[in-house]
Amino acid sequence: MQTKRKMSQSASKLTSSIFSTLLLGVFALWALTPFFFLLISSFKPGQEMIRNGLQFKFDFSNYSLVNYALLYTEREGLYLRWYLNSFIILAIQVVSGLFFSSLVGYALGKYRFKGRNFLFILVLVVMMIPIEILILPLYKQMDAFRLINSYWGVVLPFVVPATGVFFFRQYTMGLPSELMESGRLDGCTEYGIYFRIMMPLMLPAFGAMTILLAMGSWNSMVWPMIVLRTSEMQTLPIGLQSLLTPYGNNYDLLLSGAVMSVLPIMVIFLLNQKSFISGMTAGSIKG
Repeated sequence: MQTKRKMSQSASKLTSSIFSTLLLGVFALWALTPFFFLLISSFKPGQEMIRNGLQFKFDFSNYSLVNYALLYTEREGLYLRWYLNSFIILAIQVVSGLFFSSLVGYALGKYRFKGRNFLFILVLVVMMIPIEILILPLYKQMDAFRLINSYWGVVLPFVVPATGVFFFRQYTMGLPSELMESGRLDGCTEYGIYFRIMMPLMLPAFGAMTILLAMGSWNSMVWPMIVLRTSEMQTLPIGLQSLLTPYGNNYDLLLSGAVMSVLPIMVIFLLNQKSFISGMTAGSIKG
């Protein structure tokens, strides 16, 4: 009797697992369909896409790597300059954002001091304010600092992202405070407790925020468009947008450039995917 019940439960779990896998597979295919058409269209002449639109009929005789070769030659290789600008801004913004927001979030989550709750409320308020409202005062501030048309003019207002502070604060509140007391008994300074004990436990949070901050920086367009003036300093989203004009659209360069622009975020996601598991295991061992 028990054997039949176990077999019935196993069959039910298997059916549920197969159904869930198929359902998630359908959703994954639906989500990847736009990128699939973008990838296929990047190998075709831009005029053909304008003439025929997106279609399931594939004519491989028209496919070539000419559009990707244009990324290195057309407009004196400006695309590579846009790519480099976006990557530099992403690196500065992610590294500084992770460092400062983790410190602030850790302090708000683990230390008791006067005004702590008020500071946390300010963080929530900053999260609720749209960037469009802050554009004018931020622009005047960057102009006063003489940082217009520079990397730091784009990065400096977001060195301590409110989203990162909130995320790290919530994460550190779930970490055991007993580890901090043990570190103090062993003679660790407060900075030593953070860097040698608590930070390894926060690796999953660092992995998640790396992905979020990288996506936000790579796709950012409004603020860089206002701060960066020259074509040589533009980021990738601004440069690709400049290919769409009232006088004609350069789809040859736009489609291949859009495909290449996805690669860094994919790499960052794949590199940080394991940190959710391996980072937690390594942190607990070190702790």
